[in-house]
Amino acid sequence: MLMGAVKKAWDELPLVGLDELLQGRLPLILAPHPDDESIGCGGLIAQCCAAGNPPHVVILTDGCQSHPNSQTHPPERLRHLREQEAREALLLLGLPHGHTWFLGHMDTGLPCAGPAFQFAARRIAGICEQQGCNLILSTWRHDPHCDHVAAATLAEHVAVREGIPLISYPVWGWTLADTVEVDEPQPRGYRLDISGEVEVKQKAIMTHATQYGGVVLDDLEGFELPDGLLEVFRRPVETYLLS
Repeated sequence: MLMGAVKKAWDELPLVGLDELLQGRLPLILAPHPDDESIGCGGLIAQCCAAGNPPHVVILTDGCQSHPNSQTHPPERLRHLREQEAREALLLLGLPHGHTWFLGHMDTGLPCAGPAFQFAARRIAGICEQQGCNLILSTWRHDPHCDHVAAATLAEHVAVREGIPLISYPVWGWTLADTVEVDEPQPRGYRLDISGEVEVKQKAIMTHATQYGGVVLDDLEGFELPDGLLEVFRRPVETYLLS
């Protein structure tokens, strides 16, 4: 399908509430980087926490490559700041302590195969088992970022091995040009109504100040959000795709 048709189909998915989306299940949310959890699932996280059913959030990489040439924010400092930002953002969304997991893989180096992939998959499966998570949410497999693709691959592997349903959420997929063709069937899924959580979601996103707040100023080749992407995530809905 061409991405223009895919995005049109996303915008026409049924609008539902949290109960219909989750159907009583406890989600484990995989975020490739610190901030993807707030951008992609901030409304859902806030709703789950308000309902007394807080999810578990696994942040897969350390985010250190967002500004690789910065002298003021070398990798170790940036790693620490991005973890702190994620904790603060999730606290804003209502997530209790003990529900956030940092696997610490290298940014842009999340494995798609091999022993490191198997180790990461075992850790994710272990968290699901220990915490009683029976639904996995992860980034869309066509998101144009290597770590987002790797996260989707990990999620699919764990879901199949553990017999857990998988739902995907697009992030960078929204930036694909309408003329790009993707190997994707007609989308199935839901739009979650987050009209009551838009404000807190935006606050959580902006808590990731190293990415959106003009904190790192000495790396001209550093991370820069594509025009219009945050506009998508200011809407009163979040998109969730069935596998």
